Amino acid sequence: MTEPRWLSDEQQCAWRKFAALMTVVPAKLDAQLQRDAGLTHFGYWVLAMLSEHPDRALRMSDLAARANASPSRVSHVVARLEQRGWVRRQRASGDGRGNVAELTDAGHEKVVATAPGHVAKVRDLVFDGLTDDQVRQLDELCAAVLAHLDPEGTITTTPPRPE
Repeated sequence: MTEPRWLSDEQQCAWRKFAALMTVVPAKLDAQLQRDAGLTHFGYWVLAMLSEHPDRALRMSDLAARANASPSRVSHVVARLEQRGWVRRQRASGDGRGNVAELTDAGHEKVVATAPGHVAKVRDLVFDGLTDDQVRQLDELCAAVLAHLDPEGTITTTPPRPE
């Protein structure tokens, strides 16, 4: 049997801070969105991904890729968003295979109304405590970890270009 590769003291300290961030930040974002908009963070993320597409519609598989989630998870969230009238699902035109999720006008209004509070919370939780140099370092560190996790580059992180 080979000896486990334990973390160094420096890695252990960094890991514990990173693990705390992975727990605290999503919980605080969920709490803000639930309180202010009746949405989970992932539900908001799905609406936002649809709102950024020029047609406000994406194939479910493309939506899953843009949301960095499994098709199953996206399907469940879209079903809940459909019940609230924020998204509608229909058969893909052209080939008739698969489904397209489309943001409704009510869903677009929900994203527009929710975005300012969400952005304020993101700023409060993450960026207000960092210098411009630290923001660049955070971007570089996240890019390095994502490149290691996803060498094919399938994880979507690029924001849309303003029109």
